Amino acid sequence: MTPTIDGAALLDEVEAFHRRFNVFPQEAAYVAVALWDAHAHLLDCFDSTPRLAFLSPEPGSGKSRALEIVETLVPHPMTAVNASAAALFRAVSGADGRPTILFDEIDTVFGPKAGDNEELRGFLNAGHRRSGVTYRCIGDGGNQTVQAFPSYCAVAVAGLGSLPDTILTRSVVIRMRRRARNESVESFRARLHETEGHKLRDRLAQWAEQARPQVVNAWPEMPDGVTDRPADVWEPLLAVADAGGGTWPRRAREACATLVKAAQTTDKHSLGIRLLTDLRDHVLIGIDRLPTIAILDRLNALDDAPWADLGGKPLDSRRLSRMLGEYMTGDNEPIHSRNIRTAGGVLKGYFAEDLADAWARYCAPPPQGALQALPPLQPSSEAPAA
Repeated sequence: MTPTIDGAALLDEVEAFHRRFNVFPQEAAYVAVALWDAHAHLLDCFDSTPRLAFLSPEPGSGKSRALEIVETLVPHPMTAVNASAAALFRAVSGADGRPTILFDEIDTVFGPKAGDNEELRGFLNAGHRRSGVTYRCIGDGGNQTVQAFPSYCAVAVAGLGSLPDTILTRSVVIRMRRRARNESVESFRARLHETEGHKLRDRLAQWAEQARPQVVNAWPEMPDGVTDRPADVWEPLLAVADAGGGTWPRRAREACATLVKAAQTTDKHSLGIRLLTDLRDHVLIGIDRLPTIAILDRLNALDDAPWADLGGKPLDSRRLSRMLGEYMTGDNEPIHSRNIRTAGGVLKGYFAEDLADAWARYCAPPPQGALQALPPLQPSSEAPAA
């Protein structure tokens, strides 16, 4: 009879193995990555699988090393630097066992100079869910038939910059950074340390079979405020933590709350949501309306914001109108500028009440004690012109 494996102790060992070779930016990252390693052994228990993304603004931040350590711990690792979408979906649907795909230098696939990679993006998006398939025509000439290839598999990526929103929002994102002088790690030697990682991998596989009955029926409780897609991303990891027991259920939920909040703060998932958030937190604080010219002045003056340089040009009234027009008011009308009467005449501008519904639907809660970046510029409170 196979001896029972202590899941919490095993997850502790997996985390410790990462700590020997990786310096992650926060404690939550070690928890998330260890749980992701384990979840790859239980993939058929879940409705979806989160992508694991090691991203950084500069080279030399430990992304590839992190992916290298993950490779020793997951089932059937497949390194895919330049793999085509066709190669990947055939590998996933092959008879040799579902691979765990490890995609280094992902910026060469989705970066600004990468060209059109919609097929690969579609594969990665479809493979997020267990029901995901990729359709291809099989056969020659007029004898072709459409065949569905399963796409569901665990994927970890590493690269510079960011990822397409459709992949980023399906990912546990670890924002890597270069080690400080006082941060040291053990040098990874493949011939020596792969064997240690593989022993942990084999024990994870054994524990996965032991934990499967508990995990397959699990509906883990989410931390407050984690809903929708972030909940889909974290559900498998929290289920693994609950099955492991010990301190892992608590630590997993703390890590979930930390990393979800970090993603909402730093990525805001799209330029449109960044615009809405900056309008709420830095431009229209305590102001019920503001002329467009004043809004643009404030946005373009914000530090650490993209508005002063969008493709070499600052944000202008035309682009502001186009971006806000994609969102709706509470009356289900596109947000648009309206007349504002000021002491100097009638100007076009935007009303906070028109943005309130979009703020509630798309923006993360504002940080407590948030301060506006610029001194108030209060327009006249006269009613808008008809």
